Amino acid sequence: MPDLRVRALQLLTRRDYSRVELKNKLAAHAESEDEVDAVLDVLQAERLLSDHRYAAQRVVARAGRYGNSRLQQELRQRGVADEDIAAALPEAGDEAERCRAIWAKKFGRPPESAEERAKQIRFLQYRGFSGDAIRRAMRGTDQ
Repeated sequence: MPDLRVRALQLLTRRDYSRVELKNKLAAHAESEDEVDAVLDVLQAERLLSDHRYAAQRVVARAGRYGNSRLQQELRQRGVADEDIAAALPEAGDEAERCRAIWAKKFGRPPESAEERAKQIRFLQYRGFSGDAIRRAMRGTDQ
C-alpha cells in the first residue's frame, strides 16, 4: 500500500486526475480494488485528490476551444460527478462569447452561401456549443 500511495503521489505531482482516472492508472499496480480505494480515500481526505478541483482546472484549460456540452461530456467520461461539473462550468465564462471568438478565428468572415453557413454551424456544433450560443455568435454575420 505505501508503494501505491507513492505511485499516486508521483502521478498527482504532474497534473490533477479525477478519482476514476487515478483509480484506472493504479489498478494495474494493486493487489485488489479495495487497496486502490483505500489509497484514494486517504488522498481525498488529505485534499490531494479532488474531482471538483480537477473539473475546474479542466474547464479553464479547454474552455477556449470547446463549448459547454463538449466540456460536460469530457468530464463525464472521466468519471466526474454532475454536481462537480455544474460547479466548474461557470469558470469557462460566457459560452456565446467563446463561440464568437472561435468562429472569428476559424472563419473570420460571414458565410457567402447557405452551404458555407451550414459548414460553419456544423463546426461550432462539433466543438460542443449550444444552438443558442451559435445563433448569438452568428447573429450579425449574415448579409
